[in-house]
Amino acid sequence: MEWESYHSEIPNYPGNLDKIKRHFGDRISELTETLEPEPPKEEIYIPEKGQVLIIKEKGSLKLHFLYHDELIKAVKQIPFYRWDAAQKHWILPFSPKYEQEIRQKIADLGMELIFRKKTESSSEKRVKLNTQGFTKTCPPEYIQKLQERRYSPQTLKTYSALFTEFINFFPDREVDELNEKDIMDFSTYLVVNRKVSSSYQNQAINAIKFYYEKVKGGQRKFYPIDRPQREKNLPEVCSEEEVVSILKNTSNLKHRAILTTIYSAGLRISELINLKISHIDSNRMQIRIEQSKGKKDRYTLLSPKTLKLLRAYIKAYTPHYYLFEGPGSTRENPIAYTARSVQVILKDSAKKAGISKKISVHTLRHSFATHLLENGTDLRYIQSLLGHESSKTTEIYTHVTTKGFDQIKSPLDQLDLDD
Repeated sequence: MEWESYHSEIPNYPGNLDKIKRHFGDRISELTETLEPEPPKEEIYIPEKGQVLIIKEKGSLKLHFLYHDELIKAVKQIPFYRWDAAQKHWILPFSPKYEQEIRQKIADLGMELIFRKKTESSSEKRVKLNTQGFTKTCPPEYIQKLQERRYSPQTLKTYSALFTEFINFFPDREVDELNEKDIMDFSTYLVVNRKVSSSYQNQAINAIKFYYEKVKGGQRKFYPIDRPQREKNLPEVCSEEEVVSILKNTSNLKHRAILTTIYSAGLRISELINLKISHIDSNRMQIRIEQSKGKKDRYTLLSPKTLKLLRAYIKAYTPHYYLFEGPGSTRENPIAYTARSVQVILKDSAKKAGISKKISVHTLRHSFATHLLENGTDLRYIQSLLGHESSKTTEIYTHVTTKGFDQIKSPLDQLDLDD
């Protein structure tokens, strides 16, 4: 007779092991604790004098080389460069432009380039959160305070989920008993065990601070936590040719109208799905964006081509309230299109277009800004169209564009090297 084997996975939170022991008692025949073996460390080639090792990984370029004054000066000309004192290498944000610049400089200096592309290993990927073992829910007063302060629905969802994860990390303790050390321990767990991004870790810290400072009315204080430095990666953008290919490979009228509207107006995905028919102002050729990020309203462009496409779409699909509505939407109960559906549309169209680079819906927004800049639009107007609070956010696109880069000649080409 064969017995089926069953197993359950429980988060390794403090106190969970003791709970298992108490629950099963004498029924536990054997209890062993094993640690996952550390992945083998990759052997890094140590460059000799006159050699430069470039490793491309996760949106960055890592440069290993022995001290070279001219090359260091060239590295410091690239925005957002960083020196990693622990690993002894330079880190640059990746873009084809910067990679070509640094390759050219290495060639001009007569140095040998060794290039490697590193793929993300499974050990580096974020560990998915298992909520099955959660015994606590987010306190009602926490959600109420978020609503009182008029936080967006997305922020409410994110903060409450992060705070719920935090309080369930200490299943046997009340939230008001937790102290600074507990917050630090949780932050360390996120980095070491969950392998979350710096953005996720920062959001988690802010969600915790919100409870103690806003909900409980405590003094605003600094928690001695090593806040992660945000990765300064440049945004991925599509060329104009790639945008054309994506749209041409979107045969469904509604789907093409969705992607066209996002690109032509530089919209966030949340702005697209919340657009109402009344927000399309064909007289002024503008699209009104209401209560977007930062609770701000703004106007952006309504392209004549987009307007023509939207009119054909509205005639065929007759939406009632939202510009793009989901299945089952009626005049009495309008249902907005889902963000997930928009993501699927873009993924399918990009695949049909043969685009292998990793792009998202936000890539179309980045492409909108980059193409405006390349066509001579002033950064101040681009900032207004995108709804950026700070001009520094918009300036990132000056480092993305490659227009005119092919016209730049290396100083080596000006030298007379003929014998």
